Amino acid sequence: MLTLTEIAEDPLVLERRLDLRDGTEVVFRPLTHTDAERLTGFLEGLSPESRRLSTFAGYDLAAARELCDAIARYDKLRLVLEEVPSGRIVGLLELSLALTPADITRYQEAGIRLAETTDCRFGPTLADDYQGRGVGTLALPLIADVARRLGRTRIILWGGVLADNPRAIRYYEKNGFQPVGSFAGTDGSPSLDMMLDLDQVPSAATSPTRHCGS
Repeated sequence: MLTLTEIAEDPLVLERRLDLRDGTEVVFRPLTHTDAERLTGFLEGLSPESRRLSTFAGYDLAAARELCDAIARYDKLRLVLEEVPSGRIVGLLELSLALTPADITRYQEAGIRLAETTDCRFGPTLADDYQGRGVGTLALPLIADVARRLGRTRIILWGGVLADNPRAIRYYEKNGFQPVGSFAGTDGSPSLDMMLDLDQVPSAATSPTRHCGS
């Protein structure tokens, strides 16, 4: 089983390549300490609507540096999608190995017992010009494999998904996430909890829908 420290010491252990349907190639890899400037470009380029749907504390160099400085220091693993050959970061995919008390309570009320030994939280954000291009679906088997290598068997959504975000809900449903229940977010926004059983996701090495090469 991999640890966050081992990944930080050898990011290549998780690096993969994805070929999008339009011929664009992107690299899937862990965030590194040298990514701050490129990550700033990604954050600054997000539209107001994308920012509304994200969970980042800021969208500038300070926020990017904070994310890079946090590598292997806490419970989170952040992976990026990097466009080839420009090197531009076009996606930030976050996994948290810790659960919040609110998550545990909501799922328990729905009859599901969460545990940090088996469950993790997932939150993806894509650059505006990469949304709707299928990259999220291609990357999900890789996310599932990473979660498995971290010893997890289920994924829940990081903060749920806003009920007024039908594109995201369709994406999660298409990729096997099951609805758990509805709740009000911290700002009162109607949101949905969804969960993915990793037993239902083919390995990235065998998935017939994968456009990927190492």
